[in-house]
This record gives sequence, structure tokens and C-alpha cells, in this order.
Amino acid sequence: MDSLPQHIALIMDGNGRWAQRRGLARIDGHSAGEEAIVAAVMAAHESGVPWLSLYAFSTENWRRPQPEVDFLMTFNQRVIRNNARAWHDLGIRIRYLGKADPRIPDFVHEDIAFVEDLTRENTGMTLTMAFDHGGRRDLVRATRMLVERGVPAEEVTEDVLGAHMQYPDLPDIDLLVRTSGEHRLSNFMLWQAAYAELVFLDVLWPDFRAEHLQFAVDLYHRRQRRFGGATESAARPGPMAVGAGAGDGR
Repeated sequence: MDSLPQHIALIMDGNGRWAQRRGLARIDGHSAGEEAIVAAVMAAHESGVPWLSLYAFSTENWRRPQPEVDFLMTFNQRVIRNNARAWHDLGIRIRYLGKADPRIPDFVHEDIAFVEDLTRENTGMTLTMAFDHGGRRDLVRATRMLVERGVPAEEVTEDVLGAHMQYPDLPDIDLLVRTSGEHRLSNFMLWQAAYAELVFLDVLWPDFRAEHLQFAVDLYHRRQRRFGGATESAARPGPMAVGAGAGDGR
């Protein structure tokens, strides 16, 4: 299979462990992750990937210590201010998925609104930042909308429910990559990840670079996507996803 994945999603994990192994504070690990974010965006854009989604802050992340939550709010602002105009010049459209919790500071909403308005008409790659996002909450929200609009039960289909998601045009994920060696989805884009190919890498997020993304894409190309069907031959064997090829960032 040689076609490029149309939608790549990244769970950016391992910032805290990266910092801990260097005797640093957890927020230093998050800060170091900005370079990895830029590397991932540029690598995806240069490869011609139309859709890239990054898991920036989950609905569960509110449970973290308040100083860390406060830093992540300002870190999002920093990433926007440092990179938004450069990404805009490349024709990248930036959207935020989630952003519903009343605890999000006004300055964060203002920066999100700025970058979404700035890049709204861009027709290049769409970068979706999942911020204050939870896959289960997305499904609950869409279901409530169906109920509020009085859609009869017999008319509820996958297409109808999908049309009530926050971004109905967001396609299914083809390739989902999680760093740090953890093997779980952590409530990330559950609707869109139904048939995603999963790749788990040992590299910690601050060490993630273009070669790691390419390694994951190479793994993706080794697989046969059958979507519940069958083929005459089994999927081609490939290297182990964890700890292989791209190196261990720990």
C-alpha cells in the first residue's frame, strides 16, 4: 500500500518523563515539546498530508496540579504566537477541537479565535488542535444535539450522528501515532479513530522529529486495511512498532 495517509493524528505523550530523566520540572518537558510540534507540522505539510490532528490537552488533564494546568494554558498561547503566522503563510488552516470548559482563560479563547480567523480561508493542510478535548464528550454532545432537534430514533444513522460532531468534515483517522511507549487511546477522537492504524513509538514527545513520523508512515504502508473484510493473503509482516527503527528517545 503506497498511498499517503490522508489524516494523521498524534498523541503527544512523554513530556513529564523526558523532564524527569533530566532532573527538570514537568513544565520544562512541555516547553521542550514545542520543537516537536513544529517538526511534526512541517513534516506532515511537506509530505502533502491533508489533515493533521494533535492531542494538546484532554478533558482529563484538568485533574493535573494547577500550576501545570496554568502552564499548559499559556503554552498553547506561546505555540500560537510563535508559529501561527508562519503556518498561515504556508496555507495551513488551524482549528481547535473541544475548547468548551468554562475554566479556559479568556486570553486562551482570544488567541484561539485569532488563529482560527487568520487561517479560516486557507486551503492547504488542516491542523486540528484537540484542546480540552474528550472523545466521549464529543459523542455525548452530538447525541444531545440529535435529541434537542427531535430527530426520530429510526432516522439516527452513523452519517446523521457524524454530521452533528463539532467538525463534520473532519475525516476518519488513517494513522494514529502515540509516543512514549504507552498503548492506549486516552479518549482521543474516538469517533474518528474507529478504523485507524495504530503505531506506538518509544520515543518521548520532546524528541519526536520528522524521521519518527516517516517511520510511522512506513509502518502504515506495510499494513493492509480491510475494514472488517477479508483478503486472500494475510497482511505483510513488518517490524515491531515499539522501539524499532526510529530509535528510543528515552
